[in-house]
Amino acid sequence: MKLLWSSLATAVALSLSNGAQAQVLPNYQISNPWYQQAQQGLQHKLTAQPNTQAKNVILFVGDGMGISTLTAARILEGQQRGLQGEENALSFEKFDYSALVKTYNTDAQTPDSAGTMTAMITGVKTDAGVLSVDEDIERGQCDSVAGNELTSAIELAELKGLATGVVSTARITHATPAATYAKSADRNWEDISDMPEEAVAAGCKDIADQLVNFKENLQARFPEASIDGLDVVMGGGRRHFLPKDPAFNSSDARSSVEGDRTDGRDLTAEWQQKYSDGVYVMDQAGFDAIDPTTTRRVFGLFNESHMQYEADRDNDIAGEPSLSDMTAKAIEILKQDEDGYLLVVESGRIDHGHHAGSASTALTDTIELAEAVERARAAAGDDTLILVTADHSHVFTIAGYPRRGNPILGKVVGVNGAEATAADGQPYTTLGYTNGLGFQDLGHETDGDASYDQEINAGRHDLTLVDTTLSGYHQEALIPMSSETHAGEDISLHATGPGAQHVQGVMEQSQVFHLINDALKLVAK
Repeated sequence: MKLLWSSLATAVALSLSNGAQAQVLPNYQISNPWYQQAQQGLQHKLTAQPNTQAKNVILFVGDGMGISTLTAARILEGQQRGLQGEENALSFEKFDYSALVKTYNTDAQTPDSAGTMTAMITGVKTDAGVLSVDEDIERGQCDSVAGNELTSAIELAELKGLATGVVSTARITHATPAATYAKSADRNWEDISDMPEEAVAAGCKDIADQLVNFKENLQARFPEASIDGLDVVMGGGRRHFLPKDPAFNSSDARSSVEGDRTDGRDLTAEWQQKYSDGVYVMDQAGFDAIDPTTTRRVFGLFNESHMQYEADRDNDIAGEPSLSDMTAKAIEILKQDEDGYLLVVESGRIDHGHHAGSASTALTDTIELAEAVERARAAAGDDTLILVTADHSHVFTIAGYPRRGNPILGKVVGVNGAEATAADGQPYTTLGYTNGLGFQDLGHETDGDASYDQEINAGRHDLTLVDTTLSGYHQEALIPMSSETHAGEDISLHATGPGAQHVQGVMEQSQVFHLINDALKLVAK
């Protein structure tokens, strides 16, 4: 038997080396669409010409976009397009290069966004809850910041004379975007009202203040450099830039007093005074009026807090641009700089949808991120390295044995066509959470955060008469918690463009910085 197998293996190897696959494999195997698709995909990779020097880099971060989120989102997007879903691929899943990335913080097995984004943007892993400072810091202790500051890729790009931009659907002072420009002993110090008195007295600055004074702060650290400041900043979080005074309320303020700042400062006005060439916008009309061919600097704050979920965006009072629209316009502005640019784009609300236990919300925002990546690739050109990753995952599961093409948001229907039931005799959904707020049947509600207005409702429920495919359905959760949590497994990194070939294997999260640095030559090795 061993001799027969050895002879057959030799014959296969010889026939394949001679290009004569038909001598060994039957025609129906070679002509099978799955076989052809895989063969063509590999051939494309084999013929790709590696290049390491990029003019521009765009880093996309899907906050909370773990592997199960990608799988479910690709199926949902495919089903929305009339496919069965499983064969679909999100735009960035078609990139030639990908890797797994370890996400732990230096003090946490399951990480938070502050520590993970610090790793990606500075090349140094650090503790949970702190921004662009190393692990020698003590969270919440202002006096531990000095001497532990890290320099981010955005700052290095500024020092090199490149254009820079930060875009997010979360508050622009939230952990992921903030790590690009701020140094803070606590991610929660978004404005001065969030800080303890001793930290303010010791001279630590809140995150919003650091954003508006980014140029001056970087210049103070590198006095010989010529720095012009961030060119594009767009996101939510207006409350952290405005005084706690109703006189400063914006037209779409949801609170009776929109601003949170207790120091009386209007940082939006301060930014406009600093940059006479800049445009400050706060709604869809202002965004639409921006001419990217003539505008060199933009500061957009489109919501009092986080921007709307993509599914809920039409309900915004003054209107908000989508993530893909912000990305496309940011690129058009930044590409006016002939030296190149570094742009960081965060889809921040994927994470929030999961925390609220709303798979529909999280997946819809993931699909919008894929659209933003597609538009970026079309607008950026072949001289741009595009990296798409996440900061961490969530305790989000795809389970049961649903048949091919079963609605991903639906109840499990088996390969026999019958609705499956659990040991308790009740139907169950493909998607679920290990912990969190649990089941809610809110119908057509599009605001994923609506579950926070309800009582925690973990455990099993009778779903027989519940339409789980509606946007207001929140999946069951096993362990009752006030908010669903992050998870600790690896996430993925996808890459295309110059330097993308280095994205392979299992990587430390801090290596993302080095991919950016290698492509743009920000600092000497």
